[in-house]
Amino acid sequence: MSNDVLLMTGMALRAGRLEVGDEAAGDACQYKRCRLLLLAADAGEGAQRRASHFAEEGQCLLAELPCSKEELGAALGRKSCAMAAVTDLGLARTIVQKLAQAEPEKYAEMADRLRLKAERAAQRREKTSKQRQQRGGAKRPPVKYRKK
Repeated sequence: MSNDVLLMTGMALRAGRLEVGDEAAGDACQYKRCRLLLLAADAGEGAQRRASHFAEEGQCLLAELPCSKEELGAALGRKSCAMAAVTDLGLARTIVQKLAQAEPEKYAEMADRLRLKAERAAQRREKTSKQRQQRGGAKRPPVKYRKK
């Protein structure tokens, strides 16, 4: 289980959808790009406080991984890593699903919330594609302003 989650975080890093470290994760949360904030199980008290503040500020989910900082860092090609931010909704959903398979009582609600977010995003994409088809594939017409 933990190995699957670490493999997915490594995949997210290679895809460019993972911000590693306190500052990068904080920036992703601040600019509302973060979908899931990952925290190592043995992260310090200060890192836990910062992570909860970042998650609240960025309106994203905070998941404490069942692995140490060294294990998370090794999966990401670093010595150690306490915090990382996943910026892709699909990858975040997959990571939480893998966590929920191992520990459903802890991660089931989080998996449901991400499933709901993914469904809403798909509905928005479908709606905009229908609007684009109605316009004949053209871009949205420019807004015309009246001169006063």
